Amino acid sequence: MHYIPHLSKDKKLKKLIEQHIEKRAPMKLVRRKKIYIHLCGSIMSQQLSTKVADIIHKRFLALYDGEPTPQQILDTPFDTLRAIGLSNAKANYVQNVARFAIEQGMEYANLDKMENEQVIEYLTQIKGVGRWTTEMLLMFTLGREDVFAIDDLGIQNAMIKLYKLDVSDKKKLRENLLRISKKWSPYRTYACMHLWRWKDNAPVK
Repeated sequence: MHYIPHLSKDKKLKKLIEQHIEKRAPMKLVRRKKIYIHLCGSIMSQQLSTKVADIIHKRFLALYDGEPTPQQILDTPFDTLRAIGLSNAKANYVQNVARFAIEQGMEYANLDKMENEQVIEYLTQIKGVGRWTTEMLLMFTLGREDVFAIDDLGIQNAMIKLYKLDVSDKKKLRENLLRISKKWSPYRTYACMHLWRWKDNAPVK
């Protein structure tokens, strides 16, 4: 709740925060140690509804006795990954993550020392891992408080509606999104979480 006084300076966002405080539990960021597991989860959630992504992620974990090691993921037959609902591309990407974890390293202690942009640069070397996927990891696995997921459609749509932004000029829209989000720093992750909650389309965590 430490972020509320700062974000409440934005009068439009303040209304959302007040609604959420009254109706639901406060938002908290957590840190999770097994980076590769959650990166796989972010890949699975790409371009899917939260509900469908959650089902596929549960099926994935059910393939193993508890959370799999990177080697176990790499050893999983491709057809098995396809059978739980992953596309050909996503099955490949999940195994790319496991291979990178083994060969290059994805230890929490190392990534935790990196700045946000360093983490993005490091992990987007993996084919199938883009900026959005890494931003979700920064928020919901590394627990970073100041991440703005500008390319997330849920965030864009929420901000367009809340701030009545003109969508006719894509470049100008992007500039406006960045301009508004700068006011939220250093708590932009929490602002994104409130916008997702408002639009009821939070990504898989």
